[in-house]
Amino acid sequence: MTAVLELRGVSKTYRDGAEAVYALREADLTVEPGQMVAVMGPSGSGKSTLLTLAGALETPTGGEVLVAGRPLSSMSRDDRARLRRRVIGYVFQDFNLLPGLTAAENVALPLELDGLPAGKARAAGLDALAQLGLADRASRFPDQLSGGERQRVAIARAVVGERRLVLADEPTGALDSATGESVMRLILTACRAGVGAVVVTHDAQLASWADRIVFIRDGSIVDRTTPRTGPESLLPEETAR
Repeated sequence: MTAVLELRGVSKTYRDGAEAVYALREADLTVEPGQMVAVMGPSGSGKSTLLTLAGALETPTGGEVLVAGRPLSSMSRDDRARLRRRVIGYVFQDFNLLPGLTAAENVALPLELDGLPAGKARAAGLDALAQLGLADRASRFPDQLSGGERQRVAIARAVVGERRLVLADEPTGALDSATGESVMRLILTACRAGVGAVVVTHDAQLASWADRIVFIRDGSIVDRTTPRTGPESLLPEETAR
């Protein structure tokens, strides 16, 4: 089975005067269909850089990124843009919903931009919202929704259509703990349907929903682990009881 995401020795450097600063250093990562990988590390460690490279938003300085088996280095700019619209879905901490569009219109927009007729795009958007329990919120605008509802709309937008890879940058950071947990459950549900996901989070308990946890420090992947049983596994035993 083809991995939905592969990073092979990927590095990203920026210039600070005459000095090269590593944002990511020779990172290797594979995400299979149906798998959720959590990425943890301190601020400035390279987590967001990993996501922008995986999502074809930036070009690595070294190494190769493959999405659904296709090397990004062999694609034209238009091909990468098409890949982002059709294959990759993004979930951001601040939702990034367009305030002038309803929930259904926000979800359907990427499909319409990719050429799907408006009627079919809207039907797909309504179906995605219904699967996330938001059928009765489809006609509401973002400022008429709670934080948790807006994040669910963002997740619907990320998985609608034939998306195979979801990239989430601190998707629960602006939410309370109960809503954050429900968001992780929703991403996990998408994974169980065959989508691969990479989730950047600072919360160890939420990270334990993932199949694997990858730790980054100073641009390098320094450790990997597999959660034991579930989100309770990272709590002290007396708390978990």
